[in-house]
Amino acid sequence: MLRSALIALQAAGLELEAISPIISSAPLGPSQRRYANAAAVVLSQHDPRALLALLQQIEHRFGRNRRGQRWRARPLDLDVVLWQGGVWRDSVLTIPHPEFRRRLFVLGPATEIAPDWRDPITHCTLRHLRARLTRKSVALRGPHRSASAGP
Repeated sequence: MLRSALIALQAAGLELEAISPIISSAPLGPSQRRYANAAAVVLSQHDPRALLALLQQIEHRFGRNRRGQRWRARPLDLDVVLWQGGVWRDSVLTIPHPEFRRRLFVLGPATEIAPDWRDPITHCTLRHLRARLTRKSVALRGPHRSASAGP
């Protein structure tokens, strides 16, 4: 499905500058199936809102129905996560995608192809944002003492 969607993006006149490996991830919400995820750096003359409209047309051709329950299983979900122009906000679209910093299924593939891209809000690179999600907690050093423990 993702490979076919990439072909559809090219057929729509978008240039794919980089494509990540495809990964598998657990669903968000009530869906029970796993999802395939990837990221692409896409060159386009469209502004972000027009690009989103084009992406939604492709989703529709692949059987995506936006009506009904949110977070349900869907055959294809194409998002504009970041934009070279920085921040975009209107009634339809917010860039950067509001949740991308908390989603390893977005940051993992995106970091594979654009590790040095910066989030225009936090100014962190994608590599840094992914590291925040994947690093293990720092263990306490030295013996752990409770508040009631003596010297």
